[in-house]
Parts: sequence; structure tokens; C-alpha cells
Amino acid sequence: MSRRPPRSTDEGYFPRGESMLRRVHSERAVGLLYGQRALAIGALHPPNFVGTTEHTRAREMPFQRLSRTGEMFETVFFGTRAQADRVLAVVARMHERVNGELPEAAGPFPAGTPYSATDPALMLWTIAVMLDSAECFFELLVRRLTADERGRLWSDYARFGELFGLPRTALPADYDAFRKYYEDRLASAEMHLTDEARRIGYATAFEIPMPRHAQPSKRVHDLVMLGSLPPRVRELYGLPWGRRQAAGFSAAVGLLRAARPLVPPGVRWGGNRRSFAMVAATERRRIKRGEPTTQLAV
Repeated sequence: MSRRPPRSTDEGYFPRGESMLRRVHSERAVGLLYGQRALAIGALHPPNFVGTTEHTRAREMPFQRLSRTGEMFETVFFGTRAQADRVLAVVARMHERVNGELPEAAGPFPAGTPYSATDPALMLWTIAVMLDSAECFFELLVRRLTADERGRLWSDYARFGELFGLPRTALPADYDAFRKYYEDRLASAEMHLTDEARRIGYATAFEIPMPRHAQPSKRVHDLVMLGSLPPRVRELYGLPWGRRQAAGFSAAVGLLRAARPLVPPGVRWGGNRRSFAMVAATERRRIKRGEPTTQLAV
């Protein structure tokens, strides 16, 4: 009789059954939505946005970037330490090349403002929009987190940031300090959308490429995404929000929460690599046919 190989004891940096980050991101609905929202909100900070677009192909293929980033993050969330370390090494090499200056003024930031992927303040903003988005969708679609769970989620995200080189001294001390930092930053004059950030941020949230068979779910997706955004973000993007949108959002969230217990655990939980690959493949087909990646004019 053949013996089964021993199960690996390497549970990665965020072990199953211990990590709140892993628990939150194991919900497939969270994993499918948080990245789009995070990038749309993250685009409001010009040094972060320009630093990314100047050093990636985000302009031409925003959804390739979104899909690849999602895959890399899920490797760190769910993979072994060895798998995560390979991703972290790749990202570190990429970040070494991401530095420069704003070519023109953007809101309160004058031309010549420096940016760097290793700037702790810019790294913290990236982590902040990720955590806020993951927490937002978990609480919308699954259940409210307890105060202890929020604290553990923040601790895990702090560790996530440290893995990418964010110094512990640059991190808020606890969840409450993080929440204050985030709300203050979101309300600050630093939030500004360049024309390009508006186009790519909007497209990332509301123009996700889906194959024809998945189009019926697109309206629900868009309502949930719209309602999940903070009021100031909707205002800066010029997104409509009134009784009709609020009612549609509540209905969509109610439908998804009611349907969740009916979905088999194997479908409800896990990574989203197949979905990321589907989005990337759909965008490639659009580009091959000469169709625009995003609908808004450049």
C-alpha cells in the first residue's frame, strides 16, 4: 500500500486557523472585489498613482496589472514561506526601479515632487487601501468583525507590509490608530484625481473585463462596488449616488448575503487565480481585436 506524503508543516506567513488576514481573504467574494476598490481609492494620491503608471504597463493593460498583482498577493496570503519569499524577491527588484518625480503639478503636489516605491509613507497608503477594502467587503458580504478581529487583521496587515519592506516604525500602533490615519488621509487635501487616474481608477472599479457568459452579474458587481466606496471617493470621481443607487446597492448586498449559505464551501472559500486569469485573458482578446481596454477616453 502506498503511503501518502506527509502534509507540509509550512503554513506560510499567515497560517490557516490563526491568521485573520487569511480568514478574510479566503472569502472568494472578498478576494474578487477588494483589489479593484483598493486601486480606485489608491489612485486618489498622485505620487502613488504616477509612480505606478510611469513604471508599469498600467496605462495600456490595467487589468493585466490587476490580475498579476492579485495572484502575487494571494501567494503571500496563502502560500508557503518559500513561495511567498520568491514573490517578495521579485517585488523588491521591481520596487528598486520605481522612483522619480511628478512630471507636472497634481493637486497640492507641485511638479518635481519625488516618489519612490520604497517610501514608507507611500507604502503605508497602499497597505491602508487594501486593508480597508478587504474589511469593507467582508463586513458587507459575510458578517461584522469584532473589535478583537479588527485588531488581529491590522496586526496581520502590519506584518504583510513589513514583508514588503515597510518599517514597523512607519506603521500605526494599532487598529484604532490605523483607522484614524486612514480617515484623516481620505479627508485631506492630498486626495486628488489626475485625468489619467480618473480614467484608470474608474475603469478598474467598473469596467472589469468579463466574458459574455458572466455579463449578467456585472450590474450587481457595479452596484456593490459603487455603494462600497466612501462618499468622498464617489464625489471626487463624480459618481452618482441617490435614492435609486442606494436602494439598488442594499438589494444587491442583501441578495449576495442571502445566497452565501447556499454556495458550497469549496466554491465560497479559496483563491481566485482562475478568475484573475479569466479577466487577463478577456483583456488580451480585446486588445488583439483592436478594442479599447477601457471605455473612457484617454
